[in-house]
Amino acid sequence: MKKKGSQIIVDALLRQGVDTVFGYPGGQNIPIYDALYGVKEITHILTRHEQGAIHAADGYARATGKVGVVFATSGPGATNLVTGLANANMDSVPLVAITGQVPTNMIGNDSFQEADIYGISVPITKYNYLVKDVSKLERVLVEAFHVAKSGRPGPVLVDVPRDIQTSEAVPEKSLELRLPSYRPSIKGNAKQIIEAARAIESADKPVIYAGGGVISSGAGEELIRLAEIGSIPVAMTLMGLGAFPGTHSLSLGMLGMHGTKYANIAVAETDVLIAIGTRFSDRVTGRPENFAGNAKIIHIDIDPAEIGKIKKCQIPIVGDCKMVLKVIIEKLKPKKREKWIARLNELKKELPMTYKDSDKVIKPQYVIEQIYEATKGKAIITTDVGQHQMWTAQYYKFESQRTLISSGGLGTMGFGFPSAIGAKIGCPKKTVVNITGDGSFQMTIQEIATAVQYKIPIKVAILNNGYLGMVRQWQELFYDGRYSETDLGVSPDFVKIAEGYRAKGIIVQRKEDVKPAIAKALEMEEPVIMDFRVDREENVMPMIPPGGTVKNVLG
Repeated sequence: MKKKGSQIIVDALLRQGVDTVFGYPGGQNIPIYDALYGVKEITHILTRHEQGAIHAADGYARATGKVGVVFATSGPGATNLVTGLANANMDSVPLVAITGQVPTNMIGNDSFQEADIYGISVPITKYNYLVKDVSKLERVLVEAFHVAKSGRPGPVLVDVPRDIQTSEAVPEKSLELRLPSYRPSIKGNAKQIIEAARAIESADKPVIYAGGGVISSGAGEELIRLAEIGSIPVAMTLMGLGAFPGTHSLSLGMLGMHGTKYANIAVAETDVLIAIGTRFSDRVTGRPENFAGNAKIIHIDIDPAEIGKIKKCQIPIVGDCKMVLKVIIEKLKPKKREKWIARLNELKKELPMTYKDSDKVIKPQYVIEQIYEATKGKAIITTDVGQHQMWTAQYYKFESQRTLISSGGLGTMGFGFPSAIGAKIGCPKKTVVNITGDGSFQMTIQEIATAVQYKIPIKVAILNNGYLGMVRQWQELFYDGRYSETDLGVSPDFVKIAEGYRAKGIIVQRKEDVKPAIAKALEMEEPVIMDFRVDREENVMPMIPPGGTVKNVLG
């Protein structure tokens, strides 16, 4: 029996187990929305902007581990997904974006709302398709989901012209995948794994350097086991926070530019660095030649392109983190490293994460500490990008995987709030808090309407300093305090804005009101916007200047 392309799309989503789609309808994807009409198995979330839709799908994917799905129309609808595609691509998030396109006979004619989203998205997706034959549509969608979630996850775009949506085809009976050129290596080379185990056993001062790939592969338990068997301290990237419990005695917290001093010293002193699911970001390494300069490096990653790309390693292992760690653990003998652990424990006492508190102003770090105390580290925290993101990484102790949702590689302002919507929909029983800045929040502020319409009780904590805070900090430290276009001027009344959207708003201007405001917000079964008026010129410290080492640390 023949089916229209639009129905083939909806049926394919159902077969993939998709229960939620985020999107925005337009002229060139109306047939898809018509096919979706009345389908009870799929909940569609109508955001107020396509960027909000793809960030929400991203948050859903990060929180659940499933593939996030987003719909957009052609032209500006599709191009509004570009930031979200690039964001997901940098952070290895599985997404499938299905865009409408002008009819095939009009492609290339500068038709109304036409844009070559296929060509635009090539460098910012894991893979993409322009479907020109309705009989191939179903196979394309099966492939898209497989590619998005297998190997190193990432976003896949499927561009479907309107005539393909309305044309008919007989669905294929057998849909076995035929992707001979796409075969991710997941097991890891046995000889390299044995060599890695021997290197770890012989190390006096090993350090684990854990990234987001640990979370993508669900290797949290294996990471804990490896650390405990070998008494190996664990430093995490921003994307790796939650892969290892922040309260564990072996946790060094985050490393890198705004990481803990003791994590960066540990990496500087280590003789064997075990890099797991990480890409040696410049915000972690600074100058690569100075990073872990005394260490033999073991690098475990599912993406062979990342091995040796930035930092040369002596023991490369291409494979899935979970599978590789399981084998390494089997080959390791328990070992106590009292001297090394004592050295790091002493550093923790000498160089703790701290800030100068005050009763006269609200310190942003204090707000985050109180959010942590109120949620006991069990909430899903989303952030945007800037000072608040780094303070969150420093002062919220993430206890489990998929509890920090943040834009790491691309650094996308406006990501945090819509991603919180997606996370809450994916994990409705979890408390979800978006910690953001006043600059970031205003970039996707219209999504308050989405949260209210669908009764999504997320909580927003705005650390409101009236600046583009991180840029201002750099201007203070490296540009002689010339605050060029970073003062946001008159701060909006976020309480009135929240109430205008029929959400709840709370303004907090005194330190003694911080804790009660958080408690009140968490009790409400509706979206709440908390506006914390914090110290305007507080800086994120410690900070290693660009290109520097822990020897040059500020603060």
